Amino acid sequence: MRNNNLLNDFHTLLDSKGYRGEIVSAIHIPELLNDIRKNHTRKEIYPELYNQYKNVFEFKPKADFDSIESIIILAVPVPQFRIIFQWRDKDFSLLIPPTYLYGRKIIEETHAFLESFFNTHGYNIIYARLPFKTLAVRSGLARYGRNNITYVSNMGSFYRLCAFYSDFPADTHNWHQLKMMDACIECKACSLACPTKAISDDRFLLYHGRCLTYHNEQPDKIPFPKWIQPEWHNCLVGCLYCQKVCPANKHVRDWTEIGPNFTQEETKLFLNHISFEKLPEETKKKLRECELDEYLEVFARNIGVFMLSSQVP
Repeated sequence: MRNNNLLNDFHTLLDSKGYRGEIVSAIHIPELLNDIRKNHTRKEIYPELYNQYKNVFEFKPKADFDSIESIIILAVPVPQFRIIFQWRDKDFSLLIPPTYLYGRKIIEETHAFLESFFNTHGYNIIYARLPFKTLAVRSGLARYGRNNITYVSNMGSFYRLCAFYSDFPADTHNWHQLKMMDACIECKACSLACPTKAISDDRFLLYHGRCLTYHNEQPDKIPFPKWIQPEWHNCLVGCLYCQKVCPANKHVRDWTEIGPNFTQEETKLFLNHISFEKLPEETKKKLRECELDEYLEVFARNIGVFMLSSQVP
């Protein structure tokens, strides 16, 4: 009864913040690892992508309390952002999809209120770095789309996931099959909209090697493959083709907020590949605050390809 009351209070707290969340028993951790292992064994995860996130895919649960009994998974609603780069005395704007900015801030804020809540009830939490999307679907919080992006009720795909280990003893039955939304069975809006044909009917996982998101997150020193047409680019990092056309996003697809505005002098520094350490302090602060500092190494190439396709001098 005590645990049921705590769970009710947990969901009430999330509702008050506009968040969604679920708690699953840590007994399912081996199954979560096995989900990723099976995809890797079948070579359905792009090798370079797997190596890049190997520490996440092969996570080892660790906490500074006696026993990990559960995993808490949260979805926090976030918009897409419009970033402004000034160039030749004009504003040059580029979109960034949900999940790219303010991640550290979201983690800090969710950790603070969850820690306060669970500590009050005698339990502990600690941030967990693991395969969020798979966990979200397994927990029942989300469902996969045909595009391998996960969707949460009333949020679509415009949210950020974060997870925490806890010593709170969760119900072992809260574990679901990995499945695609029923609406996706007959719908092919995303696969038809994807210019690179990364979304296919012959397999569930994306062909990561054809995904624009994968390629535009590579360092500047790695050129775009020649088969990628300049006009296909639609975001500074990431891609929004499949999310924009998805019916599950009809209520959020236009949710856009203004991100940082970079001066012409700052844009010139980015295009000249100036390292983060050599940037002016004000520019570094601006990048850190929105967490674009993590993507600085792609700026020159990605901004450049937009200028080329838009014939910006």
